[in-house]
Amino acid sequence: MFRTKRSVLVRRLWRSRAPGGEENAGEVAEGAADGRPHGAGGGGGGGSRICCLGKPAGKAAKAHGGSEAELKALAHSVLKRLKEKHLEVLLQAVESRGGTRTSCLLLPTKVDSKLGQHWYSLPLLLCKIFRWPDLRPGSEVKRLCGCESYGKTHLDLACCNPYHLSRLCELESPPPPYSRYPMDFLKPTDSQVLQEPGDLSHWCVVAYWEEKTRVGRLYSVQEPSLDIFYDLPQGNGFCLGQLNSDNKNHLVQKVRAKIGYGIQLSKEVDGVWLYNRSSYPIFIKSATLDNPDSRTLLVHKVFPGFSIKAFDYEKAYSLQRPNDHEFMQQPWTGFTVQISFVKGWGQCYTRQFISSCPCWLEIIFNNR
Repeated sequence: MFRTKRSVLVRRLWRSRAPGGEENAGEVAEGAADGRPHGAGGGGGGGSRICCLGKPAGKAAKAHGGSEAELKALAHSVLKRLKEKHLEVLLQAVESRGGTRTSCLLLPTKVDSKLGQHWYSLPLLLCKIFRWPDLRPGSEVKRLCGCESYGKTHLDLACCNPYHLSRLCELESPPPPYSRYPMDFLKPTDSQVLQEPGDLSHWCVVAYWEEKTRVGRLYSVQEPSLDIFYDLPQGNGFCLGQLNSDNKNHLVQKVRAKIGYGIQLSKEVDGVWLYNRSSYPIFIKSATLDNPDSRTLLVHKVFPGFSIKAFDYEKAYSLQRPNDHEFMQQPWTGFTVQISFVKGWGQCYTRQFISSCPCWLEIIFNNR
């Protein structure tokens, strides 16, 4: 049977849609292997807690968003209205899972589609089809800084490329006291970096660690955004895969291979945002994500495809307490963020401190 190029593109796109619930099982298995009690990732207890809501909710989520047949009919209806050039851009983004740089998909913003009992804007509908099946009409998404529609509102045309968007983490508030744990007293990198005279044009410095050993050089960041990755098809930034590591530990090698597309850091108007573009969760500890009155910090879990404001400059300055005895015992760590790949740390984990994590980053922000 003869098929047009348009019909072939539509068929390939539908076959590349996001899977329904298989990812949940993988994350449960990952959690069990990580030393967490069964179900620890789902509620909010322990030394590491989920910071982003919106995990796939099985049958309830599918019922909320309409049946598979309804979704297929709506997806085909929407895709067949797109021009071939739009379909090609969308297919490239979807098949590469965002690993290939693709242009914006500028489409009318006032076109909503009904799925089940709910109306979806076109950007949310495409995200639901190709990235997050559990996405609901009221879900918050954030444009990535490289998108043409970033920072713009009330547009007649807006970018609908699902890989130019991320989901927003929702932090629990107030933090539960039982999820606290002591600070990790490593010899901090920032004590030497931030006090060195000379070129201050960088806005942050990145150090990569494997357990207690720093691997490679310090990476100074001057561009507004930075990709940190192990293997990215069109990567341009800090490639961890090019660093020479002598660590033969099996777990380190296993986690290193799972970093994949890694993360993106972007310095924006309201602070520094972190986007998890890998296929596994990452974990973050930042003074500006915590309660201003706390003396210990929480670890937040960020799932794939989610963004979180990793650092807030104004809040960091307000948190400095130079006369506080506890903070006088070590260099001020309010301008340092720690991020681990795949494996978390804290009271509910076999790893109490980040220095026991296989692969992790230290981000040191320039406080001048």
